[in-house]
Amino acid sequence: MTPGAPDPLRPIEPPSDIDIELKLLMEAIFLKYSYDFRNYTGASQKRRVLYALEQLRLPNVSALQEQVLHDPTVFAQLLQFLTIPVSEMFRDPGYFLTLRQQVVPVLQTYPSVKVWVAGCSTGEEAWSLAILLREEGLLERTQIYATDINPASLDKARQGIFPMDAVRSYTANYQRAGGRRAFSDYYTAAYDAARFDPALCANAVFADHSLATDSVFAETQLVSCRNVLIYFNRALQDRALRLFHESLCHRGFLGLGAKESIDFSAFATRFDTLARAERIYRKVS
Repeated sequence: MTPGAPDPLRPIEPPSDIDIELKLLMEAIFLKYSYDFRNYTGASQKRRVLYALEQLRLPNVSALQEQVLHDPTVFAQLLQFLTIPVSEMFRDPGYFLTLRQQVVPVLQTYPSVKVWVAGCSTGEEAWSLAILLREEGLLERTQIYATDINPASLDKARQGIFPMDAVRSYTANYQRAGGRRAFSDYYTAAYDAARFDPALCANAVFADHSLATDSVFAETQLVSCRNVLIYFNRALQDRALRLFHESLCHRGFLGLGAKESIDFSAFATRFDTLARAERIYRKVS
């Protein structure tokens, strides 16, 4: 037998009760609500469901499944745990600086531009890109599509209102990302919150879209999907990358999160690497 190969005589360890319950819960959610979490990574999904059990004061996953099937409000609550929004404006400033220096000059050659922010969460990245595009003279001819599966997150994203404590840290990110103005020029402060200029996203569409079940809806020049693929298994990652590839125009740009890569995916040969450290790629001719 080859060293390291599995022993064919060794019995396969059966899945634990909670793993079985999780699989049944995700199947129930898909059948009842058409939200497909079946190909999300198991470890992250388990942590989020266990935390939801604690917060909802339920004894086990089976009890949660019963509640979800019979009470849509419980599913709406669970959805907030399954899609925990973790974002910030100009997150990983080097990414935005590279977009400004290497991607924007190409986008400026187009008469009109379409940008897809996939998995936009509560909107921090979409508003950041809008600011960058305004400073580079592109915003008025750019359509931003900001999509997510969480309706509550999309509502927050449309509002463009963020806690002032967070905005103070966003300012440093903006400056490191090559910001050209005072960050405070873009928002109005009131009641411990900052409301960003609605004109920034006047051409933005915030819409429901699932990378697990939906199809391509527009041809785009830039797709930015950051810190989303890390929650998908390999099959769902490849599905998402196929959507991005189909959406992008000839030599369009794809941006991923700092811990994500296309190197070992089915689409590794369909993109050139523009900036490896910043995870920015360009569609192969």
